[in-house]
Parts: sequence; C-alpha cells; structure tokens
Amino acid sequence: MRRTTTLRLAGLLTLVAMTAAVAQSPRERPTRRHNVTQSRGKMSKVPSRSQPPEKSEVHISIEGEHRVIRANGMPDHQTGRFPNGSNPNSLRAQRYEFRLPADPKVAVDLTPLDHQPFGIAINGVLFDPGAAEFYLGQRDSQWQYEPLSGAIRLGIDMSHAHVQPNGAYHYHGLPTALLDRVKLSDKEHSPLVGWAADGFPIYAVYGYRKADDANSEIVALKSSYRLKSGRRPGGIDQPGGTYDGTFVADYRYAAGTGNLDGCNGRQCVTPEFPEGTYAYFLTEDWPVIPRAFRGTPSPDFERREPAGRRRPPR
Repeated sequence: MRRTTTLRLAGLLTLVAMTAAVAQSPRERPTRRHNVTQSRGKMSKVPSRSQPPEKSEVHISIEGEHRVIRANGMPDHQTGRFPNGSNPNSLRAQRYEFRLPADPKVAVDLTPLDHQPFGIAINGVLFDPGAAEFYLGQRDSQWQYEPLSGAIRLGIDMSHAHVQPNGAYHYHGLPTALLDRVKLSDKEHSPLVGWAADGFPIYAVYGYRKADDANSEIVALKSSYRLKSGRRPGGIDQPGGTYDGTFVADYRYAAGTGNLDGCNGRQCVTPEFPEGTYAYFLTEDWPVIPRAFRGTPSPDFERREPAGRRRPPR
C-alpha cells in the first residue's frame, strides 16, 4: 500500500497539470496565446485600497450529514481596484450554496483538482488557484501557467486575488488580508481559515511540529513540492527554458522533503479538532493552495450545474 501511494503521489503533478482547475470558463473568456517561458521575477500586485461594493455575508450550518455554506462571495477586507489594466472584470456579489460532508473521510485515491475551486474561506471567498492561461493557448496541453509566478499579468491584488468574468472575487494564493483579520501568528497554531470541497478543514502556514502533539513547537509547515531540475523539452509546441515555476508542470512532488503530503495536508491535531483530523495547509511555498483532495470533493464545487442549485462560479 505504501509503494502504491508513493507512486500515486509521484505522478500527481503531471495529472494536476493536465487537468488543473481553471479560473475562467472557455465560454466566458477565450484562451489567450502566450509564448512566455520564463517568469518576470517578483509578481506585480495591485494595491488593495478599494472597499467591496457590498458587505460580506456568510452563513455556515450543519444540516444532517452536511456542512452547508451559503455566502455572497464578498470579501471582508479591502481589495485591489477592479477592473484594472490586467483584469477587465468588476467585482459583483454571488449566490453560493455548497454542501460538504460534515464528517469527511479519507479516500483510497487522491483526486486532482479538476475544473473546480479547491474550497471556500471562512469569509465566503473561493480558493481557486488555477488559471485559464496556457502556452500557445493550448488548453489540452500540460503547460498551464502558474498565476503566482508573475509570468502572465492577471491583475492580482495584495491578497493574491482577482475577479472572474462573472464578478467572482477569488484567491489564487495566500489571502493576506484575511490572515491579518484572523490574527495569524508564528507563535500559535493557525486558526481555521476555510473548508475544502471534500469537507476537511483548511489552515494557513503554522502548525505543530509534531502532528499529533499540541504541546510541541509551532513551525511554518512546508510543502513537499520542488522545482524540477534542468530544462523543459522545447520544440514546436512545447516551451523551452529552465524549470523556474512559470508553469504548474515545472514542479514535482518529492516525498519527505516537507511536512505535508501530495495534497498539502496531513493527519494531525488542531485547536478545533483536538482528537485529530486530516487537514490542509496553505503554505508560503508552492503550491500555496492545494491542488488535490485527500477526500471526495462535493459535486457542488464542480463546474457543471448541480440539480436544484445555482451553478458554482467559474
């Protein structure tokens, strides 16, 4: 079983790169043709000086076997100016309703993020790390651009978020202003910052050094993904250049190099779950927001129209 799991994790990134979540639907925004192969260095971010057009509304309840989250998608903090020079979309309220397992279970197989958000923050904003940007506009290739690399300007603000064509504000990376609101500190375990689509909790950066010991030292948890060495294949329809994080496929899972598994999570105790739970962690290093599920994600987060409910945003 251990060998099978290791092989699955080792091959995960390739599958993630081929089927990773996209931030916008092809019908909402045509894929643009990019030929950038190396990042521009530090990502340019839009200053967060604007107030959302409406107040944030979130309601979370347990209804039978489900944790039900209803929200309008409005952040509870300042945002960048939208539209801006790299993002033409205006922030608008949404009508979210997601039903997650209230008692989630670890599945036999990992589920790569596939055309869907990873989860939702406690303020009702989606965690949606992928982007609809591909090398030469080839959506069926593995060469999906990583939004946090700065290679493609996407108008992302100081909370690593921007707006989709339908007006949905969403996080691509660490939700800086939200983490300030919950008082994230390197002196204590992260507070709860959200819920993944499979029902497991999401924390940010800081956890116990010993996963099963709440009395152990607080540390910044590290992912187990690393940049590949060498150069990309190059050629007519594949990018050349060195693996530098411009593309999702520039990374590989290297078991044991960090504190977290291939889903950027671990089995551990937390302040909310002193008896233990599987939990995800947003990290300062890639992938920041997880790109795979340890449990079974709710269909409410899929891009198709759930029966009897409004389709979740693209």
